[in-house]
Amino acid sequence: MTVASQVKQCLTSLKGVETDLSSLALRTEDDDSKRTLHETMMVVHEIVKDLKMRVGEIEEEEFTYKGF
Repeated sequence: MTVASQVKQCLTSLKGVETDLSSLALRTEDDDSKRTLHETMMVVHEIVKDLKMRVGEIEEEEFTYKGF
């Protein structure tokens, strides 16, 4: 497995984590838990944004990785 495919796989996993945290935050009734889940989701969201940028850089550097 190439580094590019590992980065993209990691990105996909983090998007799933972000979605799960959001879903849990919406379903929980405890305000403290809701806030913690939302804050954590926002941190993961920032990481997802950064990783998306890195994927773009990888694809620009090596055209053969585009679309993996």
